[in-house]
Parts: sequence; structure tokens; C-alpha cells
Amino acid sequence: MTLEARALIITTGVILAFGLAVLYSASALAAVREQHANSFYLLRQLSGVGIGVVLFAIAAKVDAERWRGWAWPILIVAIVLLLIPVLPVPNSIAPRFHGSRRWVNIGFLFQSSEFAKLAVIIWTAMLIVKKGDKLRRLTKGLLPFVLILALLNILVILEPDLSMAMTFTLIMGIMLFAGGVRIGHVVFLGVIAIPLLWREVEKMQYALLRMTSFLNPGDAPVQAGYQLKQSLIAVGSGGLFGVGFGMGRQQLGFVPFPYNDFIGANIGEEWGFLGILFITLVFVAYGWIGFRIAKQARTTFQQLLAIGITFMTVSTAFLHLGVVIGLLPTTGLTLPFVSFGRTNLVMSILMTGILVNIASTRERVVGEHATNPLERAAA
Repeated sequence: MTLEARALIITTGVILAFGLAVLYSASALAAVREQHANSFYLLRQLSGVGIGVVLFAIAAKVDAERWRGWAWPILIVAIVLLLIPVLPVPNSIAPRFHGSRRWVNIGFLFQSSEFAKLAVIIWTAMLIVKKGDKLRRLTKGLLPFVLILALLNILVILEPDLSMAMTFTLIMGIMLFAGGVRIGHVVFLGVIAIPLLWREVEKMQYALLRMTSFLNPGDAPVQAGYQLKQSLIAVGSGGLFGVGFGMGRQQLGFVPFPYNDFIGANIGEEWGFLGILFITLVFVAYGWIGFRIAKQARTTFQQLLAIGITFMTVSTAFLHLGVVIGLLPTTGLTLPFVSFGRTNLVMSILMTGILVNIASTRERVVGEHATNPLERAAA
């Protein structure tokens, strides 16, 4: 492995270790209230770490170029998994939690949109490479991406999950920009799409309430801005050094689901400004390493794959942290490697394994990308 690959493994390990400690503190009392052992959520998260490490080891060994040939099958599987929760299927197949159906029961609960993020990255990278110079054309270049993105967004909006629709759009947009798409075409499609999207947002009362509570907190209903208000109280009470591990008050029930959507508030309260700064800098390091890996990738496909994975992980983390300190409206995005959620955790570790493989150097004796030993000797 290269230096970047080793650094990425160490960085990911640091986030995981810190995340498990934060998760235990944020979830222990909630688990007791639900009549579980105080380590209930921690043990479930540890099982996700175990599965993720196995998949990480496999992904780190499998040639990243192979994902290019699997792009269409992976996308089709993702679409089917996203379709199941929006169909009139029994709750045993697609259970409903807190008003949303985002999970599929395949022997265990699996959040299909988390798998779809990987599918979007792989498929977009594959098609950008396949399109080549045609990508700069609107109909034959950009239109196929728009159609697939629209399909995926419609499926997750029906769950409903606007945050994931935003995530899909950001990921594909950044990858298309890196691939050389014409900015004018993107602006043109955005102008067309904004009125349609706003019409859909207006139908979702909770989304409008979140925007109101962010833009005009004084006039927002109490319930709409409750999570954000309690998060700001938690972060503010943490001060510079925090109140101490396990000593936070927000997990007493003031913040709903303190171990998930607002786990960053627990970091701010118990670890203080330095805790927020630490986790921010660790994700900055993850992003810096990931983009270095992308720059040094052996093929264009692997370069785009690394860009997509790195951007998705880091942007999700920064959006989460921006929400808990009041810089952004409430989105419902979790903190990668830290928030409770085994599907997200497993997929994040798996994608890190793909990055490690892209960062690894090896001699190729056959195939399109075979290395020339004479060049290496001359170097």
C-alpha cells in the first residue's frame, strides 16, 4: 500500500474509535428508557463494524477497475431496493419507522438509499468514461444522467427522504463537473428543475417547517425548531472543553434520537469546541487523503470513483456538523462512521476499502492497464 492508503486506514480507524465512544455516551440512557441494556446500541454498532471490516478487506483486494463492469447490475439492484419501500408491500418486508419507509427487510433491516449512494458513484463514473467527449453535449451526453437521477430522486422522495435526494444530486453534480460537463447545461437544467422541486417541497409540510425554523426561528412553530434549539443549547453549554464524557444532559431526552441525526450535538456538549474542531479536522484529513488518491489514480474511472466516494463522505460530515451548530437547516443527514446506523456504517467502511485499493500500487502483467517494468526500472 502507498502512504496515502495507510494514512486513510489510520484516519478511518481514529474516526471509528472516537465515534464508538460518542455513540455509547449518546445512546446509553436512550437504550435504558427502551428497556435495553445501556450498551444495546453500541453492540449493534460494533456488529456493523465487524461486517464492514470484512467487506473492507475484500474491497481493498478487489481491483477497483472491476466495479466499472458491475455498474449497471449494481444500479439495477439499487433501484429495485428503493422501489420496494414505496410499493404497497407488508410492513414485514418494508417496515415504517417515524413516518418513513426507508428500510427493506432482507433477513436484517437494510437502508436501500445507503446502497444507492454507492450505485450512483460507480454508475456515474462508468458512464462519464464511456461518454468521453459526448459528455459536453446536452441530449446524448447529459440527458441519461438526468433521467437516472430523476428516477432515484423520485423514489427516495416518496419514502420520504429529501436529504437523500439532495445527496444523490450533489454527488452526481460534482462527478459530472470533474468529468468535464458544460456548466451552462447544468445551469439550464437547474433553472428548469427548481420550480418542479419547490412544488414537491411545498407538499411536504415538515420540509417547509424546517426551512422556516432556520430562516426565521422567531416565527417558526415550537416543534419545528425544537431539535435545532436543543442542539444549540448543547453545543453552547459545552464551551471550549466540554462538560465531560457521559456528563451531557441532552441525551436525557431533550434531543430526540441524540445518537443519530444530532449526534454532533453530543460531541459539542461533552467534548466542547475542541471536540467539534477535532472531528472536523479528521474529516478534513480524510478528504485531503481521498483527493490525493484520486489525483494519483491509475485510470480515469478510478479517479472519478475516488472523487465521488471522498466528496460524499466528507460533504455529509460537514453538512451534519453545519446543522448541529445552526449554520444549515435541519437535513436529517447522519455523521459518517459516528452516528448509529449499521447500513451507513458498513457502506462507509466498504467505500473506504475501495479508496484503499485505488491508492494501492501493483504490477500488472496483462490487460489494458498493464505496467511497463522497464519504465519503473528507469525511474
